[in-house]
Amino acid sequence: MLTISEVEKSFGGRTLFKDVTLQVNREDRIGLVGPNGAGKSTLFSLILQTESPDHGLINFQRNITVGFLPQESAPAGEETVLELATAITPEVVDLQKKLKAWESEHPTELDHHDDIHARFDELGGYQLEAKAKQILSGLSFRESDFNRPAKEMSGGWVMRAHLARLLVQEPDLLMLDEPTNHLDLEALLWFQEYLKAYPGAILMISHDREFLNHLVDSIIEIRQSKIFRYRGNYEDYLVQRAAAEEQLVAAYKNQQREIAHLMEFVNRFRAKNTKAAQAQSKLKQIERMEKIEAPVSDDKKINFSFPQPQRSGLKVITLKDIHHAYGTNVVYEGIDFLAERDQRTVLVGPNGAGKSTLLKILAGVMPVQRGSRELGHNAKEGYYSQYRVEMLQPSRTVLEEALDTPQRITEQFVRTVLGCFLFRGDDVFKKVSVLSGGEKSRLALVKLLLDPPNLLLMDEPTTHLDMPSIDALVGALKQFAGTLIFISHDVYFIRALANHVVHVNAGKLTHYSGDYQYYLDKTKATSAREALTAGAKAEVVRPNPVEKTAAKTKEQKRHEAEQRQGRSRAKKDQQQLVHNLEKEIEGLEEKQAGLTAELEKPETYQQPGRAMEINRELIYVQERMAELTPEWEAAAVKLGTME
Repeated sequence: MLTISEVEKSFGGRTLFKDVTLQVNREDRIGLVGPNGAGKSTLFSLILQTESPDHGLINFQRNITVGFLPQESAPAGEETVLELATAITPEVVDLQKKLKAWESEHPTELDHHDDIHARFDELGGYQLEAKAKQILSGLSFRESDFNRPAKEMSGGWVMRAHLARLLVQEPDLLMLDEPTNHLDLEALLWFQEYLKAYPGAILMISHDREFLNHLVDSIIEIRQSKIFRYRGNYEDYLVQRAAAEEQLVAAYKNQQREIAHLMEFVNRFRAKNTKAAQAQSKLKQIERMEKIEAPVSDDKKINFSFPQPQRSGLKVITLKDIHHAYGTNVVYEGIDFLAERDQRTVLVGPNGAGKSTLLKILAGVMPVQRGSRELGHNAKEGYYSQYRVEMLQPSRTVLEEALDTPQRITEQFVRTVLGCFLFRGDDVFKKVSVLSGGEKSRLALVKLLLDPPNLLLMDEPTTHLDMPSIDALVGALKQFAGTLIFISHDVYFIRALANHVVHVNAGKLTHYSGDYQYYLDKTKATSAREALTAGAKAEVVRPNPVEKTAAKTKEQKRHEAEQRQGRSRAKKDQQQLVHNLEKEIEGLEEKQAGLTAELEKPETYQQPGRAMEINRELIYVQERMAELTPEWEAAAVKLGTME
């Protein structure tokens, strides 16, 4: 379907590709990876023929259609969302405009334009609309959005509309550049399932490891001006690449030893008449060798220590009896929440459950309508949202903005951190005013890491980051000596950081005092990504039509009533058990806080033996809490199944 033969491409004296050859067949699912600047976008440009190779050929099979979704900045004009989603060819767009104009000018004379209707129908125009509506709904558009002008919507929603257009079009080769950046979790899951059955070939750039693992059957890596193809998904690629690198290192070392051995003979005997011919032969042997290049890793780990915040008290932030509503839509009725020092909590749950609302209440950017929000001793919050860029000064350069921090750090350190988050070389001298939305989000993230608070609240921090940048962020947050609460749909990021999970659904919070795998095990989730939206499917289930059955006997009715009463009693008993455990744990937490506070007082140590006594009590309290917490978790899960 697509053949790339011996392609070379250079920019400004730098060789991006050399002797690149690639074959893409129908139904291939290919992930394109490589460090930032390796040439992924350039390879896309060559395939799309917006750039020309310096050498080599790029050929398509006859009549092949190609569709491309850029990473951002897709256009939107006067058309509605539905018209944009059905604009699969210029002719269809032209017919849509003619029909719309005719209908507005002659609302009662539609039959006079039968030729346009016929051609539109011949191109499948009327079938396109039904398909587009289904796809738009899958991408989380509401029906009320279909006839809205696309230009009224945010850039992310315009990108979704363009993605819908490509899926309606169904090109033979679908090319996607970071397609998950603008999708919420449920739209992402729908999109992932949709692509599994896609009839054409897919070539995608993505930083989402979980997405690649579910979809691709091969990985193409761009490295050192070449491409390397690995069969399997992203995890398979990591294993195969590591093995290939080991073999390459071993082969390189063996060849270098052989060359050194031959050179030793040459250097010893080249001046002796009797051995000169043999020495010359050895030199020619070295020259004839196909030299193995010294292995160079493009994924160098950059290790540095970020500034650390002031230590907070044990209880970092507490919410009590929080009520929150948007008009008549009640999100929370009387919830409580506590985050302790060093916890790294991920909020999971279906769309609309209130995760972002909870994060904003915790961050103090959304006022408490009823209840209380209390920061603990020495606690200072910082909120990162991918849409929050108001704090940036448009007139400054990227470097000037990053250097504006109370921390004592060098310009070299700041430039290193900026480099990790895709601001490299002269990028640091760009004005903030010319940055894209994604670039501004990354700069806001850098500023937060360079002067971190001890309570860090983050909403989708990995959006607009490539894989090395995500690794750099993970490294920074692993060093972070504070409390982290975040929302993310990146399973790799969650697994790397979370040591506590809070499931948000239907106005309730369920805590899981363990990492993400612990949460998956407890909830018996079918997949790591679907567990992030657990609860969503239960909300949209519709009851089956009632089947007509024979009239129930009195005995059946009595038996069913007894079963209902038994379930009700069991549920009440379980509720009481959960309540009792919660009260005991709450009492122990209060006692722990009191004992800890007493230990911090100088006068405690003026009473002989009092500090030792407090420590003994603390050990008992901590051991008892360790016993009760798993009991409460098991009881809460059981109660959840009953409800």
